[in-house]
Amino acid sequence: MLLQSSIPFRSDGHLELGSVLSRGRPSAAAACLRPFDRLIPFSNHHRLSLIWIEETFLQTRGRRHDGTRVFTLSHTQLQMKSMAHPATSVRTFSILFFLLQFSSFASSQSFIGVNYGVVADNLPAPEATAKLLQSTSIGKVRMYGADPAMIRALANTGIGIVIGAANGDIPALASDPNFATQWVNSNVLAYPDSNIIVITVGNEVMTAVDQSLVPLCLPAMQNVQNALNAASLGGKIKVSTVHSMAVLGASDPPSSAVFNSGFSDTMRSLLKFHSANGSPFMINPYPFFAYQSDTRPETLAFCLFQPNSGRVDSGNGIKYMNMFDAQVDAVRSALNAMGFKDIEIVVAETGWAYKGDANEMGPNIENARAYNGNLINHLRSKVGTPLMPGKSIDTYLFALYDENLKPGPGSERSFGLFKPDLSMTYDAGLSKNSQTPTTPTSPTTPTTPATPSPVQGAGWCVPKPGVSDAQLQSNLDYVCSQGLDCGPLQPGGACFEPNTVASHASYAMNLLYQTAGRNPWNCDFLQTATLTSNNPSYDGCSYSGGV
Repeated sequence: MLLQSSIPFRSDGHLELGSVLSRGRPSAAAACLRPFDRLIPFSNHHRLSLIWIEETFLQTRGRRHDGTRVFTLSHTQLQMKSMAHPATSVRTFSILFFLLQFSSFASSQSFIGVNYGVVADNLPAPEATAKLLQSTSIGKVRMYGADPAMIRALANTGIGIVIGAANGDIPALASDPNFATQWVNSNVLAYPDSNIIVITVGNEVMTAVDQSLVPLCLPAMQNVQNALNAASLGGKIKVSTVHSMAVLGASDPPSSAVFNSGFSDTMRSLLKFHSANGSPFMINPYPFFAYQSDTRPETLAFCLFQPNSGRVDSGNGIKYMNMFDAQVDAVRSALNAMGFKDIEIVVAETGWAYKGDANEMGPNIENARAYNGNLINHLRSKVGTPLMPGKSIDTYLFALYDENLKPGPGSERSFGLFKPDLSMTYDAGLSKNSQTPTTPTSPTTPTTPATPSPVQGAGWCVPKPGVSDAQLQSNLDYVCSQGLDCGPLQPGGACFEPNTVASHASYAMNLLYQTAGRNPWNCDFLQTATLTSNNPSYDGCSYSGGV
């Protein structure tokens, strides 16, 4: 929930809470502020303590000595504007709180989303689904329509909501601005307490059977955007459409990727819209389907983020260690080739079926757990892709539940992460206590670590001399896909410099060795690692462990 408050500063350095509004209306959070004890010490660290906030709205972080509950807001974003009042000499600041409001979702991760499909007759109640989502690290939900009950259930949870206009709505949205306005009024403005962040106009329109929708997609998007602008929501809610990977005319190697020439003019116009409005390009990459067309064991490992020999892009020499990065970077290359390097990519769907028909290759619990679990860890590592390093792409997993009424092969009805009774189909690492890498903020200028000497049973695990960068990159990717803290290897991290594969792999391999139990077999890495008694730490980069 977005809270906006006009808060005066007093001369004693305290803030006094004024009226709190949610999209221009008194909010529930405002109602729970008592008319007393409302002074808030201000800190340059952007941390505020709100006193007397009822537990029904905010889970508390402890009590004062008098029993008063206290909730602490962190990550508060402040936009300050001096508005000196001549009578009281009080400076007023406009403070925007993107409130991580209930502690129950403070550990949600905005880059992890999930798809909520409704082609089923056994789905849990929307209220139960909302509570389930709040118990996970899922920060966003994508709907294929605009289910009123689900949108209402997600109100005041802070969970980002993507709603969709169906393909069948595109002709009316494209031809009638009034229809677009009515659509926005009914599906957006009617839910002021729900955090709607994106509207998708159509799903995989460019490659749909009904090609008459292709030239209508952009006019429909423009009318929806105009309706949002008229409601003063144009800068807050983005408008996009979702594509399948078939929009690419070529994708292998990733650097050669281009959009299908059959609708290049339409795509260029669409990309101009995205660039002008700051909206994302939304794509559905599925390594699951890539494996079904190439069922070699090495392809399965490549698709599941498991150790493999990698695949070199012949166009730029980059070695890819997993299919997800290769597919996403193919989209990045196609966007760049058209001159739209500024457009962000969002993965609207990706997942792996946990069961299928007897003739289907790939669907099983182990593969589904490996793909989704390793993908989540890959996103949490914030390593990014080779062409988009150092950040996590917003990714919506497919799907929250099975859709038991879907036609097609058995796998189509078997992508659900959770069952109708709200239990996990398998553990993909979505619980809030799953380990999440962090990024150190103190940059350093380290020197290259000294070459350690191998000693059996010693305290650190490092690469053997002479191991190729390709194998070291494979080791690095494997470790950072396991949910371990590779944050220090990110730009600005304590171990980012020297920015070489050998240095980064050395840190990562030792990290896994120390975490996995410090057994000799934990320092093997296909015979590319060795143990040492020489501490490889350097400058501000500290390797855990010891003799």
